Amino acid sequence: MNLEKYLEKYENYLTIEKGRAKGTIIEYLRKLKFFLNWLKDNGSKINDETIYNFRYFLNKKNLSLKTQSYYLIAIRNFLKYLRKKNINIYDPAKIELPKLPEREIGILNDKELETLLNAASGNSIKSLRDRAIMETLFSTGLRVSELCSLNKDINIDKGEITVRGKGNKLRIAFLSPIAIYYIKQYLSKRNDDEPALFISLAKNSKGQRLKPRSIEKIIKYYAKKSGLYKKITPHTLRHQFATDLLTAGADLRAIQMLLGHKNIQTTQIYTHITNKELKNIHQAFHGRRRIKK
Repeated sequence: MNLEKYLEKYENYLTIEKGRAKGTIIEYLRKLKFFLNWLKDNGSKINDETIYNFRYFLNKKNLSLKTQSYYLIAIRNFLKYLRKKNINIYDPAKIELPKLPEREIGILNDKELETLLNAASGNSIKSLRDRAIMETLFSTGLRVSELCSLNKDINIDKGEITVRGKGNKLRIAFLSPIAIYYIKQYLSKRNDDEPALFISLAKNSKGQRLKPRSIEKIIKYYAKKSGLYKKITPHTLRHQFATDLLTAGADLRAIQMLLGHKNIQTTQIYTHITNKELKNIHQAFHGRRRIKK
């Protein structure tokens, strides 16, 4: 069966019916094309044996389990689509994903966080922009792509932002008073007509909207300036946002909604970070009526 002829329709399905992000679709198709090319030389038909052999092939390439899992997810979703279209094809439910090790999340302590945020000091438009970027990331928990898509016509005084996240889904994010302050200070120095909230200030950029890579460089610069020799990215501030809420006692379901996670399991990765807080609670309240030796 020539499965490549279905790729274009599958791409349209992901775009129109599923509302997948452009980057997600590109990655799905890239992995599917890789698999289908491999399949031509390794059996041509999808069955238990070819799936096993492909997994063995991926493993021999020394790809991480996470990367191997992404290939299998792409194949499985494509097969689900084909079966939905009544095409007789291998059962995707038979493809089991590898068990991934628990995800490690690097976060900053309170002092490190304040050091990072305060590193963007001064009243220049660049310093104010960069401080506004970091405060907004920490205040809202936005993904870096979501931050880059913001326009300056948001209702800053209200402190609420409508964000279009993964899967084209809308959610509300909230700005802290300090984030509002720095955004206003930054915008007061803008004298351009560009709609983007955060723009490049380089001489040859013509005020273009900042891209995720540019935000990453900004965060990396201030991490180094602060003397924080950890891997700190825009996503680190998203992690800080979630763990800050969780440590303060916020409901996990509410954090899920604020982060725009589709599944609660994704949000649960933050629970292990609060183990220190749980230990403090345990020591403070457990066994208090027992006789001390």
